[in-house]
Amino acid sequence: MHRERHQERQHRIPREALARTRRRQTRARAHPLFIAATVSYAANCALGTAVATGRVHTGRAHWVHHALYICTSTLAAAAASSLVWSRSRAGWALLPAAIPLVAIPTVSARTRGHVRIALSAAPFFLGALLASLRERENGNIENKRKR
Repeated sequence: MHRERHQERQHRIPREALARTRRRQTRARAHPLFIAATVSYAANCALGTAVATGRVHTGRAHWVHHALYICTSTLAAAAASSLVWSRSRAGWALLPAAIPLVAIPTVSARTRGHVRIALSAAPFFLGALLASLRERENGNIENKRKR
């Protein structure tokens, strides 16, 4: 009986350490999603601006802008979902961007309203990216202190 308790205690410590490591890893995995979502959003805005100002002519390839919009929306949803599957809380900053992302297809691309709605998501993408960067830095600092 005593031997079993001793073995049980020996297994608890590694399991707890493993759980802490997994929590750190899940936080670290969320960060690239925020980077990818923000880069995709910026690329989509840049392409839209270039087409609107006449610097780029997509012709029959206007679907590229639509594909970037789908990519941005998907990446933003994946990043915001980190609230569920990781300890990252940066998703809270990105959630309000869902409103302009849902509204943008309902407004004609040839209007100023389209541009305003698209740009209204910018603070949320930037805020979420900065929050994710802060979480990553704080996580790395905590890890160094524990060592």
